[in-house]
Amino acid sequence: MDNPKTTHTKEQLKILRLLAAEYPSIALASATLVNLNALSNLPKGTEHFMSDLHGEAEAFEHILNNCSGVIREKVDTLFYRTMSEESRRTLCTLIYYPTEKMEELRGGGVVGPEWYRITLYRLVDLARSVASKYTRAKVREALPADYQYIIDELLHTSGEEHDKQEYYRNIIDTVIEVGQSEAFIVALCNLIKRMAVDRLHVVGDIYDRGNHADRILDMLREHHHVDIQWGNHDVLWMGAASGSRTLVATVLSNSIRYNNLDVIETGYGISLRPLSIFANEVYKDCDTEQFKVKLTGSDADQYTEKDKLLSARMYKAITMILFKLEGQKVLRRPEYGMEDRALLHRIDYETKTITIGDKVYDMLDCDFPTVDPANPYELTEEENTVINQLTDSFRHSEKLQKHTRYLYSKGGLYKTINGNLLFHGCIPMNADGSLMTFTIGGKERSGKRFLDYAEKTARKAYYDKRGSEERQFGMDFLWWLWAGRNSPIFGRDRMTTFERRFIADKDTWAEPKNPYYTYYQDPAVCEMLLKEFGLEGEHCHIINGHVPVKAKKGESPIKGGGKLIVIDGGFSRAYQSTSGIAGYTLIFNSRHMRIVSHQPFAGKWNAVHKNDDIENDSDIFEKMETRMRVSMTDEGSELQTRVDDLMMLLEAYRTGAVTEDHKS
Repeated sequence: MDNPKTTHTKEQLKILRLLAAEYPSIALASATLVNLNALSNLPKGTEHFMSDLHGEAEAFEHILNNCSGVIREKVDTLFYRTMSEESRRTLCTLIYYPTEKMEELRGGGVVGPEWYRITLYRLVDLARSVASKYTRAKVREALPADYQYIIDELLHTSGEEHDKQEYYRNIIDTVIEVGQSEAFIVALCNLIKRMAVDRLHVVGDIYDRGNHADRILDMLREHHHVDIQWGNHDVLWMGAASGSRTLVATVLSNSIRYNNLDVIETGYGISLRPLSIFANEVYKDCDTEQFKVKLTGSDADQYTEKDKLLSARMYKAITMILFKLEGQKVLRRPEYGMEDRALLHRIDYETKTITIGDKVYDMLDCDFPTVDPANPYELTEEENTVINQLTDSFRHSEKLQKHTRYLYSKGGLYKTINGNLLFHGCIPMNADGSLMTFTIGGKERSGKRFLDYAEKTARKAYYDKRGSEERQFGMDFLWWLWAGRNSPIFGRDRMTTFERRFIADKDTWAEPKNPYYTYYQDPAVCEMLLKEFGLEGEHCHIINGHVPVKAKKGESPIKGGGKLIVIDGGFSRAYQSTSGIAGYTLIFNSRHMRIVSHQPFAGKWNAVHKNDDIENDSDIFEKMETRMRVSMTDEGSELQTRVDDLMMLLEAYRTGAVTEDHKS
C-alpha cells in the first residue's frame, strides 16, 4: 500500500505508479539511472544537413554514402601512414558502394583470401572508430541480425590484445573460410555509414527538376534517423497526392515543361495517355510556339519533331487547365489577397492584349480553344474529364501515397533541434522588419504561430474526410503554400508563370522576394527570429534552404554574422550554372559545425570504376569551447527528465510512498 503520509501530489503519484510498473524495484530503477547518466556523458552524435535535392538521386546517394566527406576524413585519419592515397580512395569507394566495388575488383583479379583478410581488418578498425561515441546497445541495434554477435565481438575485441589475438584472427579467418567474406564486408560498410552520421535533416525540396525523387524517398525510408522540413516542391506533390486538381495540373505542367516525366510514369505508374489524347485532339491546330518543352542531353537528339509537337500540345493543354483552376481558387479564397493573380478575364481577345495593374501588354498567344471569354475559369466537359482521370491516378498510385504518408509522418514546416531552427523558405516579414501577419482561417497570426497553424492546416488536406469542407480548405491551403503571396515556403510576392508564357516584357516576370531575404543578413534580426521559436544563445542558428547561393559571384552561404546558414547551393543541375557549385551540406558534430561545398557529381559509374569522389571544400565556421556531450542536446534534456523522474521514484520507494514489486 502507498504511504498515506506521502507529500506527493495526486498527479505525481499517478506518474510514479506508471513508472513503478516499468521499473518495479530499486535495483532496476538504479541500474537505469546509471545507464542514462553514462549515455548523457557520451559525445553528441553527428548531424548531417541537406537541402534542395530536386530529384538528383545519384548525387544524393553519393553524398549520403560519403556523409559529406566524413567517411573519407575517417579513412585518411586512420590509414594515412599505412595506405597509399589511391588505396584509401579504393577503400572509400568500397564503403560507399560495397557490392558494386567488389564486383569491379573481382573482375580485375584483385579479390582473394588475402584481400578479404586485410580489408576486413581495416573495416573493423574503421567501424570501431565511428562507433566509439555510441553505447554498445545502440551499436548492437544497428547490426544485421545474421552477423550481430560476430561484429559485436570484433568491435569490442582488439586484435592488439595479446590474450585475444588468436581469437580475433580466428573469427576473421573463419568468415573467409565459410565463404561469407563479401556479405560480411557489405554488413561492415553499411554499419560504418550508419554510425558515421547519427541523424539526417532534409531541409526541403526533394521533388522536381531531376527525374528520380521517388528513388530519393526510397533511400530516405531506409535511413535510420531522418526528419524533413517541407519545401514548396514537396507540398506541391503532397497536394497532388491528396487529390487537389490544381496541384495535379501544376505537377504535370512543370514536369512536361522540363521533360521530367520518368518519376510520374515509371516511378509512380501514372499514365499520361488521357492528357495526350485530349491534347492531340483539342490542340491539334493550335499555336504552341510558347510551349516548347526544354530538352537537354540525349533527349534533345532523340526526340522527333512529332514528339516535340505532342509535348508542346500536352504542356499547353494542362497549363490552360491550371490557369483556370488557379483562378477558381483565387476567387474562392479572397482571404489569400491574390485577386490580381486571376488573369484570364483580363484578356482582350480583339486587341490581343491583357491589362495587369494599370498597364496594358501585348499577348504573345491568344489561341485558347477551351477558354470561353464570357466565363474564362470554367473547365470544358473534356477538360473536367481529363483532370479528374489524372487526379484519380495520383490518388491511386500506391507508391506515391506511401511516399506522401512518409513526408507527413517525418516532416513539418520547421524544426528546432539542438539550438538550430530549420526551415526551407523564410519567416515572412514586412518591409519595416516586423513579422508579417496573415489572416487566414479567421484569426491573425504571425511568426511561429502562423507556421504552427499552416502545418496543422496542411495535414487536413490529406487526413480529413474526403469531400469535407476541412479537406477542401486544406488542399486550397497547400496550393497557397506552393504559390501564395509571401507563403513561408515560397517567399515571393507572386509566381509569374502566366507572364512568362504570354508576355514578352520581362519586367512582368519579376517575382519579388519577401523582405526576409534582405533582413537575414542582420545578426539582430536572426536572433529575433530564433527567439520567436524559443532559441537563445551563442550557438543557435537558422539553417535555411530554397534560394541557391551564387557562389561563383562570391556570395557566402553564411549570413547574419554566422547566425544563419543557407545550404541550397545547387544539387539540381539546372541551378549549377547560376550557383557555380553542386550544393552545400552542413555537418554538426561534437566539436564543430562545418559547411561543405560540393562540385558536380560525375556519376555512379565513375565513382565505382575510377574511385571518383565528389570533390568538396570544407569550412569549419564554428568550434565548440568544449566537446559537446549528449547532456548538452535536446536528447540530453529528455534524458535528464527521465533521470529526475527515476530519482523521484527511488525516493518514493525509500519512503514507502510507492512500494516495490519483487514478483515482477
